[in-house]
Parts: sequence; structure tokens; C-alpha cells
Amino acid sequence: MLTAAKLRKQFGPVLAVNDVSLESAPGRILGVLGPNGAGKTTTIRMILNIIEPDGGTVHFDGVAFSEAVRNRIGYLPEERGLYRKNKLLHAILYFASLRGVHAAEAKRRAYTWLERFNLLSYYDRKIEELSKGNQQKVQFIIAILHDPEYLILDEPFSGLDPLNQIILKDILLELKRQGKSIIFSTHQMDQAERLCDAICLINAGKVVLEGELKEVKHRYGKNAVVLEYEGNGAFLSGLPSVKAAHVYENYAELLLHPDALPDAILPELAGKLALRKFEVLQPSLNAIFLEIVGNAGAAARAEKTA
Repeated sequence: MLTAAKLRKQFGPVLAVNDVSLESAPGRILGVLGPNGAGKTTTIRMILNIIEPDGGTVHFDGVAFSEAVRNRIGYLPEERGLYRKNKLLHAILYFASLRGVHAAEAKRRAYTWLERFNLLSYYDRKIEELSKGNQQKVQFIIAILHDPEYLILDEPFSGLDPLNQIILKDILLELKRQGKSIIFSTHQMDQAERLCDAICLINAGKVVLEGELKEVKHRYGKNAVVLEYEGNGAFLSGLPSVKAAHVYENYAELLLHPDALPDAILPELAGKLALRKFEVLQPSLNAIFLEIVGNAGAAARAEKTA
């Protein structure tokens, strides 16, 4: 069990992380979510002892961070951290040696993962010759090659095309079934919704929503309507029963007021849209995220104006 309690970090006048607490258990995936600049990366770096917190504690199975604990962790940073002139296989084996993996075993594991990520033919290429997506895959291989108990991934899907996102998703679920404790940060709510058992949503350095994903969605109730249609849906946000609307081309997700009945909006759509789909369901994590973060931003702007 990884436990972080009341982490706090200030950079000059900016309180980047304000009493953030979270837990990650074996065989579970925790999503640390939030907009850019929310404090996700700073929180992760404090957990890994890269940045010393101004306050709070971090424990791994009740033990404070140490060199022994470090080798039980696999870390994928948000930034590219590879030596660009190194060849791909050499880079992987070098980092494996730092984690105490025997050279022959490291090479065997490296070839297995390179094949899994369709990188085997690139093994002799320099890092700088790889695309951003392939560099991301190499960094992920480095993070897991020593078979860590804890896996901490900062924006792991960054730079990956849809096919490689599926490959990474499948691997993360496999690692979860193996009992790994996984934390990943992201602002991609669709990935978090598909993968996470629990979430910790951070905004402006503070935890604004946390808990089991199923419970979080249940908390918001079955007050969302998904529409697919032909026509111009711009008017949907102005309907009296609609609390918030996320309208796209021929698709919309409407969050209704608590006392609104979904069927009651159907007459208001008649003659304006040609409906292909009308479905009542729990709001998506993306809609919840937009509501919480958007409302917080609006409140902050109003306070600043006042």
C-alpha cells in the first residue's frame, strides 16, 4: 500500500500542492486527474522523493522512502528523459543495470517488451531517430523492466497513437492482474474512465473529488442524457432543464438539473433535431471533470473580478 498524507509544496508565492492525500493498493489502478498545472506532477515527484515536500508524509507499506524502496518502484516521467545519442537497446540495458537486473536477464526481458511494442526492428537505432510515440514506449519499457511492485506513470498515453494506446491499456490491465499497485496521472478522462478503480481529481493544487470510480459516478446520479442527431445542437445548452451541455458536431452530453425528468426534454427537441440516439445514463467522467473544474474556474474568475 502506498499512502501519501497531506502533501504540501509551495514555490515562492505559488501554493502548488495543498494538503493532497491519496492511497494506492496492490492490484488496483488509481488515476490522479486534473487540468494542466493542477499539481499532478509535483505530487508525483514528492511521492518519489524527487522533490522534498514542505509538509506531509509518504509511506510504502508503512515504510518511508529509501533506496531499498526506490528499486520497488517503476517511474515513467512526463518529460523525455533518455540519452538521445544512445542506441535503443543500450539505453534499456543501462537503466536495467541501475536497477540490479542481471545483463542476460535484462536482455531477455528487453527483447520480449520490444516485440510486444513492435520495436524489435529498431533495437539498434539511436533514441533521437525514434518518433515521440516510440520514445514514450521505450521509457515505459525502462519503467517496468525490473518488475516493480509500484508503477507510477505521469501522462503515460502522451504521444501514443490510438493503436498503441490500446496496447498500453492492455498491458496496464495485465500488470494490475499481477497485483501491481499502479498510479497514473492524466488529463485524458476517457482513458481514466476505462482503466481506473479509483480517482483523485486535483485542481489548483487541492483534491476536489476522490473515491471509487463507480461510487463517484453514482454520486452524480443518472441525470445525464446522451444525444446523437442530425442538425444544429447549439440551442441545447439553453434548455431550462439542462444544467450543463457538452455539445459537439452531431453529438451532445447533457447534464440535467436534479429535479429534471429526461423525457421532458424530448418535446423541446421535436422539429429541431433528427435524433439517432437518446440515452439516459450516468454522466461520463469527462462531464464530471468539466463541471467541477469549470465551476471552480468560474468561481475564481468571479472572486477576482469582485
